[in-house]
Amino acid sequence: MTAEEIQEGKVFLIDKPLDWTSFDVVNKVRWNIRKAYNLKKIKVGHAGTLDPKATGLLIICTGKFTKRIDEIQAESKVYTGTIKLGVTTPTYDTESEENQRFPIEHITGELIQQTTQKFIGEIDQLPPAHSAVKVDGKRLYELARAGKEVELKPRRISIYDFRITKIEIPFLEFEVHCGKGTYIRSLANDFGKSLKSGAYLTELRRTKIGEFSVENADNRVLEKKFFEDFLNQ
Repeated sequence: MTAEEIQEGKVFLIDKPLDWTSFDVVNKVRWNIRKAYNLKKIKVGHAGTLDPKATGLLIICTGKFTKRIDEIQAESKVYTGTIKLGVTTPTYDTESEENQRFPIEHITGELIQQTTQKFIGEIDQLPPAHSAVKVDGKRLYELARAGKEVELKPRRISIYDFRITKIEIPFLEFEVHCGKGTYIRSLANDFGKSLKSGAYLTELRRTKIGEFSVENADNRVLEKKFFEDFLNQ
């Protein structure tokens, strides 16, 4: 792999580590490429943000392939994860502490499976208050941390399939196949409300984006030696 090939464009599949931001991965790959190839500048971007508490497939594009980012982001995605019933957090995931408790005694396996059907198809979804969505040029999480309340507008999203794969109340394991712009944290929160309870996301993993799969991810890209090895061939 030459510097010219990197600049012409490459796609790298990363299995994003827990607690890394998507920008952490982009910055790491960019730094490794610049140092290995002695480049002053190189375009590097990701095709679809993953929250810090999520793991799984993150697609990194370099050079001219960064023009493909919008195209890749528009592809459908598959996630697996775990939801905890009966409690909520302000961020809808484990980035914040549990803040409210709700009854779960009435929740049965049958009710859970019936409720999933309400979320399949085109639905309206509010983004989390702690998210990167911009309002008047400010990120929602910035406004939330400043204690400012914002009237959020629902977005139309597509859920192609939503399955509960394991029930061990208060925990549910799931798999969801969804379209662009879907917040799985919001899905967990809304699912809890539909059960007349509460819920938040305790684990999330992205397994697919379009035809790209996390099974083909190669995290050696996060090491400078990965690129140096090509130079020494």
